[in-house]
Amino acid sequence: MHSHTPTYKLIANSRFYKKYKIYIPVIILSIIFIYPLWILIIYAFQPAYLTFEKIYPGQIPLAFTLGNLFESFKEVDLIGPLTRSLEVAFMVGLIAIGLGIPAGYGLSKLTSSLSNKLIVFLFIINMMPGLVIAIPISVYFLNANLDNTVFGVAFAQELVVLPLSVFIMLSGFRSLPHDLEYQARVDGASFSSTFFRLLMPMIRVPIMVAFLLAWMTSWDEFTYAVIIAPIVPTDSTFPVTLYNYVSRNLPLESATFALVATIPVIILAAVLQKYLKGQYLSGGLVG
Repeated sequence: MHSHTPTYKLIANSRFYKKYKIYIPVIILSIIFIYPLWILIIYAFQPAYLTFEKIYPGQIPLAFTLGNLFESFKEVDLIGPLTRSLEVAFMVGLIAIGLGIPAGYGLSKLTSSLSNKLIVFLFIINMMPGLVIAIPISVYFLNANLDNTVFGVAFAQELVVLPLSVFIMLSGFRSLPHDLEYQARVDGASFSSTFFRLLMPMIRVPIMVAFLLAWMTSWDEFTYAVIIAPIVPTDSTFPVTLYNYVSRNLPLESATFALVATIPVIILAAVLQKYLKGQYLSGGLVG
């Protein structure tokens, strides 16, 4: 006599598989993304004889030390580049929303066909290699004394982040009810009162999304930073300085520097992750 699996067990197993099969690719992708950070932590907080001095370093931490961190801060300047990167990133984020809000509002008043074409035109700048644009504008920055300045680097990086910021703000304004502004004006509210007291609070989420993406893009941007600012640790942003340390064969300092530079990104992403909603990245183009 052959034994047969009860039907209800087959159904239960099928439902269990359908419910949890989505977690398999999520776990795989999480491992892929977390693995480099894990290796970075191992290299930063383990003695060098267990990492850089071995041909095949282990993947499991066997010892813990803060000596690498202390030595790195003594040997190289980490505070200067990190401070400069923070200044540039916050300036880029503020400029992005400062220009993106009025641009997004203006585009939302146009027809969908025209605003879509203008948005695509803005994104053309991101389709071109960074060096093609960075080298010509560096000449004008030199003439305007904007080279090697926080504002100069931030202004150059706006070429990368501004199209996306305008796209997100356009999505935010398009998500509002169409007759909301009209009703406020009928009730006697002025344009400035309607815009700042009614519309702005309602699009605070896309504003936070635009700021977060602009900040994170600036924090890791290399091309414009290395063209506008020289490769000097005390004057450059952290990606340029990190490249400088790697090219000088300072792997321990580079690993520690990279780990320290990752902390602000993790903190900011954890604080603002609730604002990252997909509709503000998908609703910019309609029609």
